[in-house]
This record gives sequence, C-alpha cells and structure tokens, in this order.
Amino acid sequence: METAFGQYIRQRREALRAEDPAFSLRKLAGRVGIEPSYLSKIERGTQPPPGEQTILALARELDADGDVLLAMAGKVSSDLLEIVRRRPQVFAELIRQLKQAPEHAVLRLVREVRDGNG
Repeated sequence: METAFGQYIRQRREALRAEDPAFSLRKLAGRVGIEPSYLSKIERGTQPPPGEQTILALARELDADGDVLLAMAGKVSSDLLEIVRRRPQVFAELIRQLKQAPEHAVLRLVREVRDGNG
C-alpha cells in the first residue's frame, strides 16, 4: 500500500527524471546513500518512511521542503523538537491557538516574528 510520503517521493522523482536521467531510482538512491531496493520499497509504501537524515537528503535532492517531507512521514525535525522542549508550555499553547486561525493570520504572524515587528 503506497503511503502519501512514498507516493510524493515517487511522483517528484519521476517528474524530475522526465527532464534529467540523474533522477533514476538507482542514481537518486546512490546520492542519498541508501540502497535502490530500499528507496523502491519506500516509494511503494512497503517500508515505512526513513529517518530524519535520509528524509532531509531526499528533500535536498528533490528540491522539496524538508519540514513538509518530515511531516508527511509523521515526523518533526530534531531542531524543532529541541525548540519545543525548551519551552513546552509556551509552544503547546501557541500551536493550539494557531490550530483554528486562518492561513493568512498564521502567515502574518510568521512574517512579523521573522521581520522583528511582532
């Protein structure tokens, strides 16, 4: 059974391979440092998503957002976990409050914090 994560990896790789043969399953697996058979199993959903480092390597190779791929795999990056662990109550409350906020409000908050206006 194909997972959303595996399906995305396969679709992205095949789209890139249409333009560049360097994105064959074998070549991509080699660049990421895994066996082609393992990548094939991930794409088909017969193997659960790999660990964080492999997912981030796939993201770099496929020009995809690492945080999005991690989320698709049911994971959170270790740097985000460390941030939350330092102030768990604050971040838990923030996330719960943002859960119901419209997308534009969340993006506005992110821009304000990033730009130092918040």
